[in-house]
Amino acid sequence: MADTVAAQFEAEALPHLDTLYRVALRLTNEPAAADDLVQDTMLRALKAWKSFQTGSNARAWLVTILRNQFISGWRSRKRAPTQVDMDAIPEPPDTGDPDPEGRFFSEIIDEEVIRAINDLPDEFREVVVLSDLEELPYAEIAMALDIPVGTVKSRLFRARRILQGRLRRYAEETGIIPSTGEDA
Repeated sequence: MADTVAAQFEAEALPHLDTLYRVALRLTNEPAAADDLVQDTMLRALKAWKSFQTGSNARAWLVTILRNQFISGWRSRKRAPTQVDMDAIPEPPDTGDPDPEGRFFSEIIDEEVIRAINDLPDEFREVVVLSDLEELPYAEIAMALDIPVGTVKSRLFRARRILQGRLRRYAEETGIIPSTGEDA
């Protein structure tokens, strides 16, 4: 019986680790904290696996657990100052191939865009990350955040308007859009 549960968990939950990590990274803004958040999420999911309905949406279920974990403790931990001895951290070996998360953000999304997304209020940042970065459908986002689909659409619309306002000058300076010649 335990082998069956483990096999089901592996088949349903483990394929979503990359998505969970990317969402956790956007929520925490720290790779180590994102790793810890994903690990805690998977542990909680495994413990609650009996309550998961086989055949339902595992990704939305896992994102819901991750978000609840983040809300229940990660914000306060993130704000707490930590001391790190930078000299004690060994340099990673040069493999010549960056990790997928690093490649994604370095090649597709500019640092200025990431900064603008990170500066969004939490309720807007969550929907932007889940919709625009993770490409989850509105129904899954609504399920994960426990809000109506209409609220997802409204928050996404408002978040994109905020980002548009914050990134207009940057887009003009980099030639992404033509300059209007007006100062914002």
